[in-house]
Amino acid sequence: MNKLMTAVFLVLATLASAVAQQAPKAPANVGEVIDHQFSNFEREFVPAAEAMPADKYDFAPTQGEFKGVRTFAQQVKHVAAVQYMLGAALLGEKPPIDLKGENGPDDIKTKDQIVKFAKDSFAYLHKGIATLNDKNALEMMDTPFGGKASRLALANMPIGHGFDHYGQMVEYLRMNSVIPPASR
Repeated sequence: MNKLMTAVFLVLATLASAVAQQAPKAPANVGEVIDHQFSNFEREFVPAAEAMPADKYDFAPTQGEFKGVRTFAQQVKHVAAVQYMLGAALLGEKPPIDLKGENGPDDIKTKDQIVKFAKDSFAYLHKGIATLNDKNALEMMDTPFGGKASRLALANMPIGHGFDHYGQMVEYLRMNSVIPPASR
């Protein structure tokens, strides 16, 4: 009977430990909530950017309603450039590189350069999102696109905007027989 009780105790202790480790920690402020959501987007976007073969980075569908749309490379660069713009607005500074507008610098051309540009934009925007807290969330700020918006709206914008372009990238990947990493 003692061996049975010991085994039951060990199983219950293991289960209790596992449950305690899985309990989510409450966010410290609204900035942590947004940053968590932005990190979820990053975990889907970056692997999708990495999944497309380098020789397909200039791919864009040309038939039907797709005519004239951005290439895969342009989708990634656009998202990264906008993230830099939003990060700079949140930080109250100029972007650390000359973006040349919403489509990013023309001299960033290869897959490796574009993926690095995207990864760096995520790191930069994480810094901007870190400035968001419960006290300043509703503070009105100038947007990089004209007009004003709350700090919370600026910090939240790259998630919706980014997922719009991520959806395009998923279609481009599938059109090139690449299963998006999030679907594997």
